[in-house]
Amino acid sequence: MTTAGDDTAHTTGPDPASGTQTDDGAANLAPSASSDALLAPEVPEAPEASEGSEGPRHLRPPRTAGDYARALLHRLRAQAPLAVVLAVVVLGFVRIGLQHWRDGTTILGAALVLAAVLRVALPDRTAGLLAVRPRRTDVLTYALFGTVVILLSLTITGGPLAVR
Repeated sequence: MTTAGDDTAHTTGPDPASGTQTDDGAANLAPSASSDALLAPEVPEAPEASEGSEGPRHLRPPRTAGDYARALLHRLRAQAPLAVVLAVVVLGFVRIGLQHWRDGTTILGAALVLAAVLRVALPDRTAGLLAVRPRRTDVLTYALFGTVVILLSLTITGGPLAVR
C-alpha cells in the first residue's frame, strides 16, 4: 500500500519468507548471492586422506610410553634444587621429632641458607620452584630467614623440648 505524498513504498501483508505480517516499510527482497557470501564465508575443506590410509593425517606421531617417561624425567630434573632443599628440611624435622629440637631447627635454617645459595648459583630456568620472586628478593628472603632461624636456634636455651 502506498500513501500519498510519500515516495517510499510501504508494504503490508504476509511476508512470504517468514510467514509473518510486515508493517515496517521495508521492501520484500530476495537475498542475493553477494549477501549470502557476507553471512557465511566459505570454509576450505580439509585435505582428503591419501589412498589406502585410514582417517586423517596427524601433524605428529602419537606419543609413546618413552615420550611420557622422558617428559616426566625432564620435569623432575627441573625441580631438583627444590628437592634437595626439601630433603634437608625433612632431615631437620626428623631431628626435631627425635627430641633434638636445637639441631633440627638449625638444620631448617641451613635449608633456607642452602636455598639462597642455590638461587644465586643457578639461572632462573634451572632454579625450578626456588625462583618465586625476582632473584634479589628470593636470595635476601631465604638468607635473612635462614640466618634468623639459625641464630634463634643457637641462642635459646632450655624449653619444653630440651633434653635433660
